[in-house]
Amino acid sequence: MAKRIEVSDLSIYYNNFLAVEGVNISIEPRSITAIIGPSGCGKSTFLRTLNRMHEVIPGGRVEGKVVMDGQDLYGEDVDPVDVRRQIGMVFQRPNPFPTMSIYGNVAAGIRLNNTKMKKSDLDDLVERSLKGANLWNEVKDRLDRPGAGLSGGQQQRLCIARAIAIEPDVLLMDEPASALDPISTLAIEDLMHELKERFTIVIVTHNMQQAARVSESTGFFNLNGIGQPGRLIEFNSTEKIFGNPDVKATEDYISGRFG
Repeated sequence: MAKRIEVSDLSIYYNNFLAVEGVNISIEPRSITAIIGPSGCGKSTFLRTLNRMHEVIPGGRVEGKVVMDGQDLYGEDVDPVDVRRQIGMVFQRPNPFPTMSIYGNVAAGIRLNNTKMKKSDLDDLVERSLKGANLWNEVKDRLDRPGAGLSGGQQQRLCIARAIAIEPDVLLMDEPASALDPISTLAIEDLMHELKERFTIVIVTHNMQQAARVSESTGFFNLNGIGQPGRLIEFNSTEKIFGNPDVKATEDYISGRFG
C-alpha cells in the first residue's frame, strides 16, 4: 500500500556539521517525486533520512520529523529495521549479493526478515518480483546462476526486484540509472512508471531530462557555498519547476547556468 510521507523542519547532521537544514516537503503516494540539485547539496543525504539509513553513519543524526501515514518514523518506540522494511532503497551502483544466485538475491530480503515461507510460495514471490522488475523473461531459465553475472542494467533491475520482494510501501532510488547505458536507463525509467501504481517513489537524479520525464513533483536542493548546509529551495509540480519555476535559482540551475 503506497503511503504519503510528510517531512517537517528536518535538519541533518554529521556530528556537529549541519549538512541539510529545515526541509519541509510532502511526498505523495503512488507518484514519483524527483530530487535535483548540484553535487554536494544534500540530495542523497536527505534521501537516506527517509528510511533511517543516515544514522547508520557514525555521527549521523537528524532533528525534525518524518511522518508516514501518521507515524513519526523517528519516534522513540519505532524500530529502524521496521522503517527500512517499509521503505526500500535502490542505490546508484547495482549491488547484487555477489555470492548469491539470481533467485537468492530476490529471496534475500525475505530470508533476512526471518519470514518462513513454503518453497512454492517463495518461488511465486521471486517470480512476481522479477516480473515486477521487468526481468523475469531474461533470467527465468538461469535463476540458479550468480546475480553478479548479469549486465549492469539487469543487475540494477535485479536490485529493484530484491527491494520490491519485501513489499515495501515506499521505494527510494539514489541515481538508479547514472551508472547505466542509455538503453538500460530507459528500461529503468519505464519500470518506474509501472511501479508507481503500487509504490510511493522518491528518486535522486543528476539527470534533469530524467526528472522531467519520470516525476510528477520535483524538489530543487541547493547550497549557498562550500561548508554551508543544503536547503530545499523550491518544491512544485515537475511541470511548473521545468516550465515556470517560482525561484530564480531553480531556473538558473535548470537552464544550466550553474551546477
